[in-house]
Amino acid sequence: MPKVEAFRIITSSVSDHIEIPGSILANEATEIHPEISGRLTYLNAIEGKTVAKGTLLAKIYDGDLRAQLLKLETQLKVQEQTAGRYEELLKIQGVSRQEYDLIKLDLNNIRADIDVVKSNIVRTEIRAPFTGTLGLRMVSPGAYVSPASIITSIRQNNQLKIDFTVPEKYISQLHDGLTVNFTSEGNPKTYEAKIIATESGVDESNRSLQVRALVQNNDGNLLPGRFAKVVINFTPDTNAIMIPSQAVIPMARNKQVAVYRGGIVKFTEVETGVRDSSNVEIVSGLNPGDTVITTGLMSLKPDAKVELSKVH
Repeated sequence: MPKVEAFRIITSSVSDHIEIPGSILANEATEIHPEISGRLTYLNAIEGKTVAKGTLLAKIYDGDLRAQLLKLETQLKVQEQTAGRYEELLKIQGVSRQEYDLIKLDLNNIRADIDVVKSNIVRTEIRAPFTGTLGLRMVSPGAYVSPASIITSIRQNNQLKIDFTVPEKYISQLHDGLTVNFTSEGNPKTYEAKIIATESGVDESNRSLQVRALVQNNDGNLLPGRFAKVVINFTPDTNAIMIPSQAVIPMARNKQVAVYRGGIVKFTEVETGVRDSSNVEIVSGLNPGDTVITTGLMSLKPDAKVELSKVH
């Protein structure tokens, strides 16, 4: 009867963590485009400058629009006077209600045209959509631009986000507010970020979930677009089953463990979890108190009789 060594299972505490790649993003980032076509008469897009929301970055020629506005405002004054006279005549039945209504309609049309022109004048002003840092300037003063033209870009670098994907098996352990750590290439400092949102579903191509976290300790040395190595430490499992790595027998489609039961060898299929230098977690297939064989595994057969020489 062959003699083998074995390990009696007891529960222990084990911490699980994963390391995954991520990308650092600006909290807000966009390209600056003009809304209408025209010639630039003013350009204040200074590269690398931090600007406040609403700062005028560029101005498109609006002389023709202002001329239209002046013409319409003159017509408005005349039409208002005419409408006033017709209103007085209507009181003494000097004009019909229909004639008066037509005058009022012309008056309202002029007011509407003025609003349209004023709106177009506002659209000639290109302003910062939020407080941020400007990127490289892509046009020069006097250039003719259209809505397809890029004036510059703007990023909100004082607040950064980080995007990464988490494998499907860890999704149940994610929640808003969970703190993750990350490092950036060429920067020895470890940064923290808190999860603020996840994608609405799992990506079918790689069975992972897109996650977004907000950087908590930005010191100005992180740049949007850089690669990051994210480390997530999950809550320790105090009832984990850990066995020596050599006790697990890899098979073609699964993994098995030889269990000692009353002098007989029983092979049991198991599912493994995290590993350390010498042990592996058993997620399913074994229970506390089971005795697993750790030596002579290659020569054992199902239901063979064995004798324990040592139990760890």
